[in-house]
Amino acid sequence: MITDFKVFTQGQGLYEFTDDIRRWLAGQRDGLLTLMVQHTSASLLIQENADPDVQRDLLAFFQRRVPPSTDPSMAFLRHTAEGPDDMPAHIKAAVLPVSLGIPVRAGQMMLGQWQGIYLFEHRDAPHTRRVAAHFA
Repeated sequence: MITDFKVFTQGQGLYEFTDDIRRWLAGQRDGLLTLMVQHTSASLLIQENADPDVQRDLLAFFQRRVPPSTDPSMAFLRHTAEGPDDMPAHIKAAVLPVSLGIPVRAGQMMLGQWQGIYLFEHRDAPHTRRVAAHFA
């Protein structure tokens, strides 16, 4: 079973789409869910979904570690034609996961109590991101 999900973003941040996947898997059997973001400037994470400060802190951490290309510490970057957030977005996507494998039992993802699935948008502008999903 294959589909794709669209995640609409409003700039850098974490966007949870766990419930969309739950609805899609409802009524299925045991198996493995594989998700892959189809973009080179976004990532996928399984992260805590109980306290929104977790998402804010993750965003702040990566913004400090990989600032825009206009920051003096990033003067070594060559790929700057697509804006000051583009190459830093590629760097973040290179060090964070772009695919996830999640076991499924009786149509339910085997996530922990406080875990959710997030698209981590690394660009400043709004985007429509696609996440390919395969369940077998």
